[in-house]
Amino acid sequence: MLAKRIIPCLDVTDGRVVKGVNFVGLVDAGDPLELAQKYDRDGADELVFLDITASSNKRRILIDLVEKTANQLFIPFTVGGGIDSVETIRDLLSAGADKVSLNSAAVKKPALIHDASARFGAQCIVLAIDAKKIGTISQVSTTHLPPEICIDPTSIWEVYTHGGRTPTGIDAIKWAKFGVASGAGEILLTSMDADGTKAGYDIPLTQAINKIVPVPVIASGGAGNTQHIADVLAVCDAALLASLLHFNELTIDQIKGKCRDSGLPVR
Repeated sequence: MLAKRIIPCLDVTDGRVVKGVNFVGLVDAGDPLELAQKYDRDGADELVFLDITASSNKRRILIDLVEKTANQLFIPFTVGGGIDSVETIRDLLSAGADKVSLNSAAVKKPALIHDASARFGAQCIVLAIDAKKIGTISQVSTTHLPPEICIDPTSIWEVYTHGGRTPTGIDAIKWAKFGVASGAGEILLTSMDADGTKAGYDIPLTQAINKIVPVPVIASGGAGNTQHIADVLAVCDAALLASLLHFNELTIDQIKGKCRDSGLPVR
């Protein structure tokens, strides 16, 4: 069994790391460069940097900040937010990113997944999925999308974009399967319902996605204690963490210790 990964996430806006609950109520959590250095020293397996307002504000990701962050790291580094072209991916990889995370742009233009994977390799293309349990079916246009990924009466979770602001009419499970078939080498799965609640990861959602794709799945949203992290790592490959680490409620050593006690392999 491959080692489970513990991955801190830096949600960045206006050059600062922020954290909220259910994608709203953002509060300042620190300087991205300082946090990146800290997590590298503390034994994180990877780091994710998400410019969470790049897409909604219709601007390019902060490439200079990405380059400065990459220069501080000796662990794999994934970057996402506002990535809408193969050229931007090239620039980010050149700036030091090891992988890129596609979300809103992939929904707008699904062919971007294939084009990016064909150019740079599946190993550096991460499909980020922000999923929310369906209450009422969203009345959104899906005419530009392949019909096999759209919500139907059996759908449970819907994909959202633009930092959780925009419903898409896309079934999350179908989208994960489609994205991997198109060339994504990893899934970054965030439960909008669980995000920031500290009530535990959305295990049913994580299990459903993990079963349908043959690539690693990173679970995000809901960690409140080490048991929550061990529980989700029993059904997927990696756990993404933010506020618990940013606000010094847990350390990476404590998390990995719990994983070892639970019989989970960690580095």
